[in-house]
Amino acid sequence: MGTDRTGGTVPFGVRLAAAIGSRSALCVGIDPHAATLAAWGLGRDEQGLTAFGATLVDAAAGRAAVVKPQIAFFEAAGVAGFRALDATLRRARDAGLLVVADVKRGDIGSTGDDYAEAWIDRDGPFRADAMTVSPYLGYGSLRGTVDLARANGAGVFVLAATSNPEARVLQTAVLVEGPRAGRTVAAGIVEDVADDNRSAGDAPLGDVGLVLGATLDLGDFGISGDDIGTAPVLAPGFGAQGARIEDLRSLYGSRAEQVLVNESRGLLVDGPDGVAALVADRADRIAAALGTAA
Repeated sequence: MGTDRTGGTVPFGVRLAAAIGSRSALCVGIDPHAATLAAWGLGRDEQGLTAFGATLVDAAAGRAAVVKPQIAFFEAAGVAGFRALDATLRRARDAGLLVVADVKRGDIGSTGDDYAEAWIDRDGPFRADAMTVSPYLGYGSLRGTVDLARANGAGVFVLAATSNPEARVLQTAVLVEGPRAGRTVAAGIVEDVADDNRSAGDAPLGDVGLVLGATLDLGDFGISGDDIGTAPVLAPGFGAQGARIEDLRSLYGSRAEQVLVNESRGLLVDGPDGVAALVADRADRIAAALGTAA
């Protein structure tokens, strides 16, 4: 995970910035839907899930900064799914990819701490580089998770403005008390994350990131680019969900270089033999959208 040659801890934000700079800001989702597995002639078992993960990891290697396995699809297969997940995580680490475990954990006290130990402790069973977390038990409930992440050179991505329509009523609700009173729930979370990163120093990218859906108008949630600070942004919604890579700057403004362009389903449409070409295409399009060399 986040250690250098001397055994010192390298912050997640530093490692993420390096990965984006050397490859691209593409985040390849590893989402073994039952329907996709069937279309690819794979079973929802250890062998099929392992083969699916291997295809996505191998396609991402050298072109994407990050892979993001959606844990639910592995968990649904029980013990066999977790064996396949372990093989996928190991393969990704061996390929030099950063791994964001999409687990959406969020709990209080020792329960939340143990979730973090499982997913982002360097000696934990899964050892991902970052995990997604839900702040809806209060941002303070994530304190132990964030602290453990930083101690291990790992990161967290906090759900703030998500693209599912059910979330909109909650996330645009206005806070009536506390230090963020008058802001929307989503904007309050964004400010909490920005403050957390600010308190840890002035690195170009923080260790605490945000999940901000690419299909949303962030202004509808009371969020501006300036609010984001140094937080890396995990942005689902590109590809099949309708967001366009070419709109990165119009979507995220001055923070566009901090955005991980997440795509999952859109990379699967040409079958296992077509994934690598689609990953390369997305990496090239990100470079063109940001005006950087591919």
